[in-house]
Amino acid sequence: MQSASDLLMPPTPPNLVTLSEGEASRFWVTIDAEEDFDWAGPFSRTGHRLDSVPALADCQHYFEQAGVCPIYLVDWPIVEDDRAVEILGNALRGGRCEVGAQLHPWVTPPFEEEVNAHNSYTGNLPPELQRAKMAALQRGIEDRFGVAPLVYRAGRYGLGHDTATMLAELGFRCDTSVRSAFDYRPGHGPDYRNAPLQPWWVETDVQPILEVPVTTVFGGLLGGKGRGLYHRLTRGGSHAGAALARSRLVERIALTPEGIPAERACKAIDIALARRLPILNFSFHSPSLQPGNTPYVRDEADLVRFYRWWDIVLDHLKRRGVEPTSAAEILAMADQKRGAH
Repeated sequence: MQSASDLLMPPTPPNLVTLSEGEASRFWVTIDAEEDFDWAGPFSRTGHRLDSVPALADCQHYFEQAGVCPIYLVDWPIVEDDRAVEILGNALRGGRCEVGAQLHPWVTPPFEEEVNAHNSYTGNLPPELQRAKMAALQRGIEDRFGVAPLVYRAGRYGLGHDTATMLAELGFRCDTSVRSAFDYRPGHGPDYRNAPLQPWWVETDVQPILEVPVTTVFGGLLGGKGRGLYHRLTRGGSHAGAALARSRLVERIALTPEGIPAERACKAIDIALARRLPILNFSFHSPSLQPGNTPYVRDEADLVRFYRWWDIVLDHLKRRGVEPTSAAEILAMADQKRGAH
């Protein structure tokens, strides 16, 4: 097992969770349940809205009908909202969803840091403040939802070098903050360009933490071999990525309904299955469940397309024999494999 308790360090092969012979891949739906705010504006402790909260009920109903148990990674404003607690709490008690933690530091107490882009990544804060915010969110979830969250996601995917140890000390078992193939350094965030797509274990002095990265694959003529070319040409935030995709040479495809057409997501699923990834980790932000909150769902027609995306993708997963899973099942599977080594 990896000796350094750092989720930002590349894992060694023995720490990776892989499929056994004859074992099938599963898929996981992770939802960043959060406040509505202006994605193009500056970060602020105040001024956000929670208008999209009622739409969580429609979302949960949709996934229940599809036989999927999603996990809502709730942040502080969601924890404080009675409507969200009722909607998600009812599903949680019925075993129809799970609840984890997502930390937006600018709206999570204690409020000690300056609000700016650098500090919007939790991992950039002083360790004591990071831990205090994580503990406050954890306690809030326990008080409001009646469960101790086992899964954590750093808002903006903002891991720090001390995150794994803090999570272990607080009783978390799983992190899903790594967004493989993305580089957030231009905005003061982490570099995940070379992060693996398989889950992996990180050892700490308390207990191991399982990292389950959000799934992103490379398609096109070069496929995975085009990863380096893609990152070289898109350095500095240019539009080269779109040009590469149009050329069909190399394309970065994330498993999300936000900005990724359904047919490309289905192609990404096929690539992930060919690579025998144990977990296909889908994600999106809850404000997209109501028109006007994100660039991805601007009007009612976009919302119809959002759910149609899921219709297409879930049908493709079913035809490929990929069943849904949950955090509890992922941890049980990974624990079993770890114990076998």
